[in-house]
Amino acid sequence: MDESGALDENAFRHVYEYNVQAGVHGFWIAGGTGESVMIADEENMRMAEIAAEQNKGRVTNIMHVGAITTARACALAEHAAKCGVESICAVPPFFYKPSVEALVEHYRAIGEASGGIPLFVYNLPGSTGTVLTPGLMRRIQEGVPSLKGLKHSSSDSQVGLVSSYVGMGLTCFIGNGRLMLPAMIMGAQGCIDGPPCMAPDPWVKLYDAIMGGDIELAKTLQEECAEVSNLVVTPHGCKGTLDDFLGRLPCALMPLNGETFFLQTSSLRSRKQSSRRALASSVAHPVCRRCP
Repeated sequence: MDESGALDENAFRHVYEYNVQAGVHGFWIAGGTGESVMIADEENMRMAEIAAEQNKGRVTNIMHVGAITTARACALAEHAAKCGVESICAVPPFFYKPSVEALVEHYRAIGEASGGIPLFVYNLPGSTGTVLTPGLMRRIQEGVPSLKGLKHSSSDSQVGLVSSYVGMGLTCFIGNGRLMLPAMIMGAQGCIDGPPCMAPDPWVKLYDAIMGGDIELAKTLQEECAEVSNLVVTPHGCKGTLDDFLGRLPCALMPLNGETFFLQTSSLRSRKQSSRRALASSVAHPVCRRCP
């Protein structure tokens, strides 16, 4: 967002391109770090358009279309599919907790609105109040033909569920950058989290090490990734770091006020010098490159 609170399209394109050039395989657009539930549907739709335009078929865009009502989520899903994104994703409806039957119908409607492109469920119980257990995912799987998989962002103690989801034939991404190595050993396809957006290099290297079978190197790289993750404790911290390296004033959406946002970003700068150097080497130069 810019200082007025509007979508900063140039900054979005720069961050997108920076990650593509770093070697990432795809994007989870407008998820938790992207604050999609706090922006207008029109801005969410514009983000889908920009992502498809910027991508040009190079990686996989998974566009978040989750909303508190099924009608809004369906409208976002239909638009995202028409834009040309490869897949969509959605959190469960929040505030009013749905029944199992209503939840299945919600996702079925979203899948149909998108024309059947791959659909991922976003397991984020800390924010939605709904825990997508393997049993519940089985119900959704049985009722939603376009279901492809999920992003598992439950508590750290629930990482073991990855093997259950994978055993059901679902594509599973772990939502915690500190747990990419154990999750992938259990069958996860990769990691989707906020910190890799600002410093993708260590996670790209970690993925390559795991896929190459070099577990000792992967252990070292996982520690590096955890160190970067520990520098940023909120989505606003990730965005503040990117703002800092882009040479922009930190911009936050209410209810997080500017003073709190400034303190979070300033706190990040005050951490250990070695950690700041590691983060700067991952972020500072690539973000400054102009998009083609």
